[in-house]
Amino acid sequence: MTAPALLAVSHGTASATGAGAVATLVEAVAARLPDVPVHAGFVDVQQPDVPTCLAGLRDLDAPTVMVPLLLSAGYHVHVDLREDVDAAVAHGDVVALGGALGPDDRLVDVLEQRLAEAGVRDDDTVVLAAAGSSDARAVADCETTAARLAGRLGRPVAVGYIANATPRVHEVVDTARAEQPGRRVVVASYLLAPGFFADLAARAGGDVTAAPLLVADEDAPAGLVDVVVERYGAAVRAGLVTAAGGPRPTA
Repeated sequence: MTAPALLAVSHGTASATGAGAVATLVEAVAARLPDVPVHAGFVDVQQPDVPTCLAGLRDLDAPTVMVPLLLSAGYHVHVDLREDVDAAVAHGDVVALGGALGPDDRLVDVLEQRLAEAGVRDDDTVVLAAAGSSDARAVADCETTAARLAGRLGRPVAVGYIANATPRVHEVVDTARAEQPGRRVVVASYLLAPGFFADLAARAGGDVTAAPLLVADEDAPAGLVDVVVERYGAAVRAGLVTAAGGPRPTA
């Protein structure tokens, strides 16, 4: 029997650099799972979209596990992708929705690595820049990641959001600078790849802005690949439960 397919679903981006960086992650996952059909789909901006991918995977005559390449479980996971799965199941497909990538200590490992590459110093103030979400669960996930990064660095880490949540990154940067005059403010980009949001994070006023988790022209971090593989395996071990249900956010 063919192994369940892995459909890796990212947000999508108009940035060729960002799209290439995400592709390196999908390719690394495929290399790690040579017996698994691995495909890429997108929630927005890029094609193919998720319904198109799921329709195409019907020819495999095997279950599909959708793994969101999203750092937090927000509206896209709880509503958009859930609805896509429900529609596929109603069509008779066997599809499971895996968990978002974060929070996870292996993502904190990559954040710490990117900060080190950016030259973070012991006396710097660190701000975590997250995409933001209208779903409170995603915001809570970001706060958890900030707390874990703070524990790793041994200093406070406040979160600022780029969109759909407050406080915004530039507000947190301004507050940090006012509270700690004379100290550099370093922005840790809690973003998957280069693109529009990463550019906004870089313009939020930090003295230094670290790169996102994926960097153009570099291999995907092994820990990030591990997380995707683990999310796939967890869904397979859970028996590919396909029943819809559970509370859904309204915004």
